[in-house]
Amino acid sequence: MSEQPVKGPASYFPSIEKKYGRPVAEWVELVRASPLTRHMELVAWLKTEHGIGHGHANALVKHALTEK
Repeated sequence: MSEQPVKGPASYFPSIEKKYGRPVAEWVELVRASPLTRHMELVAWLKTEHGIGHGHANALVKHALTEK
């Protein structure tokens, strides 16, 4: 029996770690430590301050805000 494919934000995690050189846990800590609280504000912040693409930033923020 084969494993179920990873879905949702976690499906982006391997490529995020490979492309940006940090573990997802570090990105989640950064998002949670930010004074910003709204989803799209955090996405924009990751994009402008850290050069993360929109899809990757969206996945990180969703994960950080829902998995506490």
